[in-house]
Amino acid sequence: MLLRQTVENDADLLSSCYGRQDGEGRSAKIALWEELADDITGVIARSEKVAGTFQKLLKDEVYHYHAKLIMKDAKTGGAHTWHQDYGYWYKNGCLFPDMGTVFIPIDDTDQGNGCLKVIPKSHKAGRIDHVRIGDQAGADKDRVSYLQQKLGLCHVEMNAGDALFFHSNILHRSDQNHSDRRRWAYLIAYNTKNNDPVIDHHPKYKPINMLPNSAIQDCKSKTCLKEIQSNRNVYADPVEASAPS
Repeated sequence: MLLRQTVENDADLLSSCYGRQDGEGRSAKIALWEELADDITGVIARSEKVAGTFQKLLKDEVYHYHAKLIMKDAKTGGAHTWHQDYGYWYKNGCLFPDMGTVFIPIDDTDQGNGCLKVIPKSHKAGRIDHVRIGDQAGADKDRVSYLQQKLGLCHVEMNAGDALFFHSNILHRSDQNHSDRRRWAYLIAYNTKNNDPVIDHHPKYKPINMLPNSAIQDCKSKTCLKEIQSNRNVYADPVEASAPS
């Protein structure tokens, strides 16, 4: 799997990762970047089957908002609390929730190693207030509980290379990894052209040069992600920006 080989051997990427306390005693590791690279991560993000699918779902031209690698290492990986991505993207100046994420597991993921959990149809509830939980932005616990009672819960168990597309208002979380198996995942976030952030320093619209799906198979590049930024890219989660040093 070229994606796995690329991220495992990218020293720049791995050195840029940082931890965010999960409020449950562990730290969730993440690396985040804005610019599309020329390696397999960028090819996937530009592909018809990913970017093109989101254009159909959101009914507007999309652009690359940011991408991230989430690393839940064996026995130590931290949790990501219940949240909506738009719960904090709203704070970034995106006026509408016309945004979404594709979740691509690099390793097989199940309940044992902290798979994604979602509340189906919860995006229809609209944006929920978020508060600080550890170093993360978490959705109001009472509202999450009410919605889970009404809509149920889905454990999204996936094989490496699968893909889950979800709306920016869908409630989701993942538990700590207590297993002896790693759980890494590559996530690509998209915004729509007509939803350009009104706050200047957040990722603005840049057209995507859409690639055919065959470009994924044809990609041979294992080059480093030169565009990785050394800071914590606080545009992705403003809660972190307010955390004490």
